[in-house]
Formats: sequence, structure tokens, C-alpha cells
Amino acid sequence: MTNYYQTIINELDDRINELTYEPSNSLISYENAIILVLQKLEEIKKYIKKNGFKDDEAEILFFKQLKPQLVSKLIYFNAIYKIETKRPRGGDKIIKKYLNVELSKIKRYFDANLEFYKYYRTNSTHLDYKFFLRGKHDIKLSLDTYYFEADHNFATSHDYKVAKIIANDLIQVYLEDQLSNNNQRKLLETPPLNWTGSKTSLIELIYSLHSQGSIDNGNADIKIIAKTFENIFNIDLGDFYHSYLELKGRKINRTKFLDSLRDALIKRMDEQDEK
Repeated sequence: MTNYYQTIINELDDRINELTYEPSNSLISYENAIILVLQKLEEIKKYIKKNGFKDDEAEILFFKQLKPQLVSKLIYFNAIYKIETKRPRGGDKIIKKYLNVELSKIKRYFDANLEFYKYYRTNSTHLDYKFFLRGKHDIKLSLDTYYFEADHNFATSHDYKVAKIIANDLIQVYLEDQLSNNNQRKLLETPPLNWTGSKTSLIELIYSLHSQGSIDNGNADIKIIAKTFENIFNIDLGDFYHSYLELKGRKINRTKFLDSLRDALIKRMDEQDEK
């Protein structure tokens, strides 16, 4: 029986991958994916009505693991469809605010269902007989209104919550990718900056910032800081540690660049004071 369900899930995944491979008509592909999932759910519903389950263990397996895999796809594609159809037109700030509001909905659901998240994520089983057997619901265990409206021959009190958890994880990834793409577009719109001083000067600056603990309260790794500066200023620092050793080995004026920065800033301030 499990093989039958898993075959359907695998077939559905293949069909959905075909539908969503081309992003040009994403809304249409989401609509078709929703229709496909509904068809497969109806097919399984008829199968269960005809064959039932051999024991409680098989029923729990279906409603805790197999059905949520299908329903989570329905929740996911329906959510993404609504997110995209309601996406506002406007600049980056408007889009960012909209996407963050959608992320906050996921956070609110997590907060409202924290205990069940813990139960599910820790692979607990002691309440499975209440959560994932039909007709065994306990109204004290934070039931969704959805359950009371559902077909109790094809639903338990918590199988939808599992599907919602799986779907929310996917929706969160989608939204964070959208935010990341939004930020990348902003970076592409910004003219690139090039470091026009010497590599040694930049390395002197990087080690000074690291020594002062000015980045991430001193917790940032020097390699990460160096890589960040390389990306920002379009420069390859090479073996920056070797260059640092050369700085350290100077007999006179170890902080030549930093001293010149201080002098240049004081000169600028003095000249502005004289105006």
C-alpha cells in the first residue's frame, strides 16, 4: 500500500517539475500544479474508501507522512499563486515590504503552533494515536477550524498541520529567494566601486578593523572580512596574510596608510574650518 502512495507522489513530482521548469508562464504552471494535486488527492481518497488501512500503524503512516506530502504541495502552490497575483507594482522598497509581510505570516503560524512544531520536528510519537487516526481528535489539542469542515473519512485532526509546516518551509525559502533577488537587482543598479589604492594599504585597513573589533563585535573571521572587501572593491588581495607579515616586519612606520588617512582627514577639516 505504501508503494502505491509513494508511486503517486513520485509521479506528481515529475509532472510538477515539468510544469514549473519554464518560469515564463509561472502563474499558469501554478494553476496546473494545483489541479494536478487535487486530482491525485481525489484518486487516493477513492482508493482509501475502497481499501481502507490494514491497521492503525498504516493509517498513522499515511496521515502523518504520505498525505501531508501531497497536501503541502497544494498549500505551497496556492500560496505562491496568491503571493504573485497580489504582488504590488512599485520600487524595491514596496516589494521588500510586501515580501516581509508574507514572511511574517509564516512566523505567526509558527508562534501559534509552537508545541506541535516541537512534537513534529523531534519525531515524537506518543500522541500519534490522537493526531493521526481518524475520529480520535481531542478538541483541547489546538485544532484548526479546517478540521471541522473537512471530510473526516479522509482527514485527522493534525495531518493538515503537518502539511502546513512542510509548505511553510518551502514558502519561506521562496520568499527569501525573492528578497535576495531583489537585493541583487539593487546591487546591479549601483555603479561598481574599484579600489585604486595599493593592495598593501587595503590589507592594512582590513587588519586594523579586525584588530579594533569594529565588524561583528570582533567575531568576524579575517578571511571573511578580506573576501567582503574584495567583492565590494573588485580586487584580488591574493595572499593577504603574507602581505600582513611584510607590514609587521616594517622597521619604520608600520601604519603608513592609516597615518596618511588620519592626516588627510585632519587636513580636510582644517581647510573647511578656514572657509
